[in-house]
Amino acid sequence: MNYLRPGDALLIVDVQNDFLPGGTLAIPRGQEVIPALRRYLALFLDANFPIFATRDWHPPAHCSFHAQGGPWPTHCLAQTHGAQFPSELQLPPSTIVISKGADPAQEAYSGFHGSSLHERLLASGVTRLFVGGLATDYCVLETVKEARLLGYEVYLLVDAIQAVNILPEDGPHAEEAMVSAGAVPLRWEQLAA
Repeated sequence: MNYLRPGDALLIVDVQNDFLPGGTLAIPRGQEVIPALRRYLALFLDANFPIFATRDWHPPAHCSFHAQGGPWPTHCLAQTHGAQFPSELQLPPSTIVISKGADPAQEAYSGFHGSSLHERLLASGVTRLFVGGLATDYCVLETVKEARLLGYEVYLLVDAIQAVNILPEDGPHAEEAMVSAGAVPLRWEQLAA
C-alpha cells in the first residue's frame, strides 16, 4: 500500500547536535534516528511533499536550564553548534525550519508551542503528519499530542524515534500515549511498500 498522498508532510522533531552523542543533553542511541530519517527524507523529497524540522532555539537564561532551576542542562543555545542540525542528517535546502523555546520564561516541548508551525502547515495544505525525531518521551510526545488536538492525522515513525528514558519505561509509555491520542504507528517497511 502506498501511504503517501497530497496533503502529507514529514515532521522531524529536534534532531540537533546537543541531543546526540557528545552533546550537552545527549539522548541514549539518539544518533540511531539519523539513518532512519534519511530514508524518510528521500521518500518525501522524491514525492515533492513538504519537510518540516523543529529545533530548540534557547536563549542563555532559559527556564528549563539547571541554572534557572529547570530540569535540564544548558542545551541548544540559539546560534551555537549544539543547536544546529547534524550534517549527517542531510536536511534538504527546502526544509521549513521551525524554532521553538526562544522565550526564556516558557518551556516548549511541543513544536507548536509559541511557534509558526500550525500556520505554516495550514499554508502548505498539510492534513497528515509523519513524525519522527527526538525525544520520544518529551518533544515528540508533546508535538504529536498537540497535532492531534489541532486535527491533524498523525503517523508516528516508530523506527525513527528515541527516548530519554529517565525511567526505563518512559519511551514505551510515551508511545502508548501517542497511540491513545490517535497517532498511527508506522515503520519504513509499511511506507515504502
